[in-house]
Amino acid sequence: MPQYERAVEMAGGEVVRLALDQSTDAIASLIADCEGVLLPGSNADVDPGKFKASRSPQTSPADRRRDEVDEVLLGDAYAKKKPVLGICYGLQSLNVFRGGSLVQHIPDFLPEELRGKVNHEAGKTVAVAHTIEVESGSRLADVLGRNGILPVNSSHHQAADAMGSGLRIVARCAEDGIVEAVEGMSVDHFVLGVQWHPERSVDDDSTSQAIFRALVDAAQR
Repeated sequence: MPQYERAVEMAGGEVVRLALDQSTDAIASLIADCEGVLLPGSNADVDPGKFKASRSPQTSPADRRRDEVDEVLLGDAYAKKKPVLGICYGLQSLNVFRGGSLVQHIPDFLPEELRGKVNHEAGKTVAVAHTIEVESGSRLADVLGRNGILPVNSSHHQAADAMGSGLRIVARCAEDGIVEAVEGMSVDHFVLGVQWHPERSVDDDSTSQAIFRALVDAAQR
């Protein structure tokens, strides 16, 4: 997780890394003094049983301990209105925690004419996988200082589907409509989830820097 840690530190934050092999009590103790939550990416997929769906053959095994820790973090964050930033898997985990569902494999979800138009799994092999369209007037647009079309990196085969309670879609892939960002609707609780990977471009991209700075600023407030 060095990229995530570096991104938070560049934004002026202090990182507390939580090891998944720690007990739930130890996790709860560590987060007592934390002012915000960052949910990073993962090679796992959220257990589809959590959103009452049959498992797709394309769905990777769940990381049950990661799921448990995310639930502890999000439960604490929502109870105390701590700011939340979810990245890639972190967005998906957030949406499921709030009662939403996921697309388990994007190519199976899209109409045939849109399949293959965008490689959402491009990952680190390219700097820009596709573009997204950011909704005008959204918190995300305010964070980025812009709306409209934005180029992003991408490393995922799943995506948010039905929105969880208190969340709304604020960006989609411009080419195929896949959900690319969600945010909380409460004006006094910073909650943001992005499906791309701003930690990879934080050194030289102002919009990537702005995402982490928004989390740290909200935590400081």
